[in-house]
Amino acid sequence: MNQQQENKTINDSISFRLASKAKDYFTLIKFTLSFMVVFSTVISYLLAPNISFDLLKVLLLFVGGMLVTGSANAINQILEKDTDAMMKRTSTRPIADGRMSVKEGWVFVIISAILGCYIMYTFSVEAALISLFSLILYGFIYTPLKKVNSIAVLMGAIPGALPCLIGWVASFGENQQHSWAGGWILFAIQFLWQFPHFWAIAWVAHKDYTAAGFKLLPSDKGPTKFTAIQTIMYSTMMIPVGVLPYFYKMSGETSMWICLGCNLFMVFVSVQLFRKMDVAAARKVMFSSYFYLMIVLLSLYADKINV
Repeated sequence: MNQQQENKTINDSISFRLASKAKDYFTLIKFTLSFMVVFSTVISYLLAPNISFDLLKVLLLFVGGMLVTGSANAINQILEKDTDAMMKRTSTRPIADGRMSVKEGWVFVIISAILGCYIMYTFSVEAALISLFSLILYGFIYTPLKKVNSIAVLMGAIPGALPCLIGWVASFGENQQHSWAGGWILFAIQFLWQFPHFWAIAWVAHKDYTAAGFKLLPSDKGPTKFTAIQTIMYSTMMIPVGVLPYFYKMSGETSMWICLGCNLFMVFVSVQLFRKMDVAAARKVMFSSYFYLMIVLLSLYADKINV
């Protein structure tokens, strides 16, 4: 092998290692999940009064949100490394698989948490404080509680919905006269949404979760009629909450009807789960919930009432 070929081999090896490490960090922060969380933060910020689209601020808020959310997800994977190794779905995560050390994980957690909260502070003090609270609640309370009691889903729904409130209060640095009401409405929408969404996931992955010792369904007996009824109840509660942005004059009538239609569809797929009681029906609830959140938030923003 000549020198040129040897250098190429070395460069290829370095590039491969860097790509592998980048992929591990994407997995560590659960990029797809984090993206959805930060998406709701950005849309909630843009829905606030007197806020117009500014690409630099949107990108900054996105980066700050990804750092905070990624830090919380990394804590989750550090604390659950042994459990993750037991489940097929999570066994290839970097810490569970041994490709990344726990120490490296904690270094990432600390650095990303500090940077993320600082970026949020540049928007408003409230955004930084709620971001820190959300990170602690998700990482150190919800995560260990998953093996104790199904109330963990309720606790997890709080940090899961706080990104909406964080996005809203991030506007406080630009709004001299501000109200928390709109932020709490968006929080309520995402809070209720998480129950049918998460229970559908827990239904589909019930065997894996049970083997790992997680208690995430409302019934100790697993996927039962009681779980399906709970899914219907929370989907139904989403209906009145979903029209609040219209009555609060955050968005117009068009988005109200879109939200109502989405909410009714969530009730429909939840009822189908009650009728069929199978994984296929649970999977429909799960995928419907993904589309629900994206459609509802985008419609609210597209139909925003500027005051």
